Amino acid sequence: MLWTKIKRTLRSGFISFWRNGYVSLAAVLIMTVTLCVIAGIMFTGAMLQSTLGNIKDKVDINVYFVKDANADDITVLSKSIQTLPQVNLVTYKSSTEALEEFRQRHQNDQLTLQALDELGTNPLGASLNIKAADPSQYESVVRFLEDKKDGSPSGAGGIIDRINYTENKQAIDALGRMIDASNRLGLIVIVFFVCVSVLITFNTIRLAIYVFREEISVMRLVGASEMYIRGPFVTVGIMYGLVSGILTLVILYPFSYWVGPVAADIGTGINLFAYYISHFGSFLLYIVGSGVVVGALSSILAIRKYLKV
Repeated sequence: MLWTKIKRTLRSGFISFWRNGYVSLAAVLIMTVTLCVIAGIMFTGAMLQSTLGNIKDKVDINVYFVKDANADDITVLSKSIQTLPQVNLVTYKSSTEALEEFRQRHQNDQLTLQALDELGTNPLGASLNIKAADPSQYESVVRFLEDKKDGSPSGAGGIIDRINYTENKQAIDALGRMIDASNRLGLIVIVFFVCVSVLITFNTIRLAIYVFREEISVMRLVGASEMYIRGPFVTVGIMYGLVSGILTLVILYPFSYWVGPVAADIGTGINLFAYYISHFGSFLLYIVGSGVVVGALSSILAIRKYLKV
């Protein structure tokens, strides 16, 4: 008996969906726009997180020494840095290697190379490149180096010229703030479009209720339960969500295929098409699930307000 009622409810909902074709099409298109916005925000979040991850991977600390720094003092400092649990790798670069790299970077700048030759000496000092085990641990390493630099005028403190990390930290903090702002803006946009979709679907269901008002009256007179009457309209709302979700997933395939290489080329470090394929299950869950929830919620709200016969 229960299964029979369920089949009748679903059948009635499907008939109502196809009978009101133009109305259903309008609701599906509006909901599809909303789901595309949600997918777009998912893509944007993935690109920003990937960009932040790439920047963090490239972040390091460069300790530059004065030109006349003693090699033994540099070795002692290097070993003390390596003993820190936060440090993953310490790389030493001599002043000669620094000069060679400088010449390679400016090999097409003859004026710079000529000025360097006129000096007659190597103006560059040795340096240490420090990679931490985790980006969040750089602060403690910098504090250790600052203490070494400020703690004594001789030894380790006397050989350190400058510590290059502040610029990297500012870039990471700026990108982090951008991601937070993007997430807040994305949430506002999603809420706006969800409200629009709920409103459109709400009015669509209300119109369907008005069209079937006589049938609903007869069903109530013969003793049909409210659940039995509401079922077809909830089914219609769920169908709006299912069709919109599937349509959105279909649209995302060529869109991500076209935009994917472009996103990778601009330095985000992520191919959106590959990301879409590898995370298709998540997109299926969030997109179709959001569509079903919005459709069902719209139907329930419309029925509560207007199914009073």
